[in-house]
Amino acid sequence: MRCCIALDLAKPKFVFLLMMLCGLNPLGATAQQDEQKQELFEMAAIKDPSTLDVDIRQPWHSVAGEVPTRQKLVTIHVGEFWPGQEYRVPVRLVVPATGKATGFHLTGGHQFAGLKRDKRLNEGERLLLQNGVGLVCTVVQELSQSGKGELARQSETRFLKSLNPHDKIQYWAWPVSLMRAITLAHSESDYFEPGKVAMSGGSKNGATPSMAIISDDRMTAVMGSVSPIWDSPLRLCDSEAWESLERESGKFNHPFLGGHFGPNFNRRVLAKGRSWSDLQDFAEGVSDQVFISRNWKALQKRDVDLLFHPGTHDFVAFDLAWGGKHHPGIPVYLKANTGHGKNRPHPAAERDENNKIVFLLNHFIEGVEPLLESPTVESRRDAQTLKVSVRFPKGSEEESGQIWWIFDRASDGSPRYLSELIPEEQSSKMEYQKEEGCWTAVVPLKSNASRIDFFSNHRKTIKFGEKAWRTYLSSPYTRVQLN
Repeated sequence: MRCCIALDLAKPKFVFLLMMLCGLNPLGATAQQDEQKQELFEMAAIKDPSTLDVDIRQPWHSVAGEVPTRQKLVTIHVGEFWPGQEYRVPVRLVVPATGKATGFHLTGGHQFAGLKRDKRLNEGERLLLQNGVGLVCTVVQELSQSGKGELARQSETRFLKSLNPHDKIQYWAWPVSLMRAITLAHSESDYFEPGKVAMSGGSKNGATPSMAIISDDRMTAVMGSVSPIWDSPLRLCDSEAWESLERESGKFNHPFLGGHFGPNFNRRVLAKGRSWSDLQDFAEGVSDQVFISRNWKALQKRDVDLLFHPGTHDFVAFDLAWGGKHHPGIPVYLKANTGHGKNRPHPAAERDENNKIVFLLNHFIEGVEPLLESPTVESRRDAQTLKVSVRFPKGSEEESGQIWWIFDRASDGSPRYLSELIPEEQSSKMEYQKEEGCWTAVVPLKSNASRIDFFSNHRKTIKFGEKAWRTYLSSPYTRVQLN
């Protein structure tokens, strides 16, 4: 059954048609704007429920369980990649068995087939629903998973020629899918009250919410793992940074290392006849709409909650040293020797971390204590040691400190950056110095080392109901030149 959610479609359709006649794409990029500086999203149109073209697959129905719910499954119109090429996604809505949900947790890390089944709740989702928070589930996945591999190939081919971000799935289709899912939930006013919208996920489902929250002020929190955060020189297609990296590592063909906001497309664009200058213009033109680092102050003014788990050896979050130096205030948790494809964390890595569940509980439920805030780091070298001091804001109630270090780590974005792990013996507990109000460690230096990288992790236990959850936050990743 198909159903458009609007009582009077005449006026919205007129506005939609008028925008098209004026050369505007109301759900995407505008053809009249400068190719590189264009705004990716027309938010007024994205927030318009009259263009969702809702196709109801499962109407609202009750679902029994430890926490009973009501659920609904639909597909919605996201927009058009290009004229005539529609993009639709499925969305499952989940609310408490009685009453309305106030706000919701939005996720895209689902499979098309899986969304056809009623949602089975994990512990965190049960707690959210018990406290009146809804769930909105959609799909942020490669198009080939839905049988649209040819559309994905066409999209990539268009992008390599045009360098128009609207042509690339990760810059347009995925973020707008999340935004349109919010519009859908808000249109279901019998089941949802306006409230906070938190998103979480890993890889593309960490990157997509991070990008979407910059443009959509309805979004209030993101927790992303193994996903981009910072606008480092490699991401901005700085040719000198790339030349320096290739002098160190030689030419390499890793599909992600050095990529702007996902897979690396530089060489394929150059092969199509474009220049490094073209790549730099593209990166500069779109990055304000992409990177958390470029919007950190604005997001703080919006009182947005953010937390990132980039991994210490990840091929998407490949620029830890640059990020730690230039954006030490962005909160991160670094589990040692982790990242895409890394299945054996450091022996001293935390095994009891519950950041996600506490992050969401704190965001939605009044009275739940927050996670730690990013600390500051100082280091002082003598002949044979490096003394490290980590200081949290007063009253933070951190309970522990553990430090890791690695000598002469390869440069950000290099293959060796991924392959050379932190040695087992290069970690130790830190001591709390009450008089100084900081955590300290003395790291023995190698006599022939030219530099050292280090970070520390700190625990805070947070209680909710009858349960205590251990959470962790890291000090900024720090690189110190030794000679």
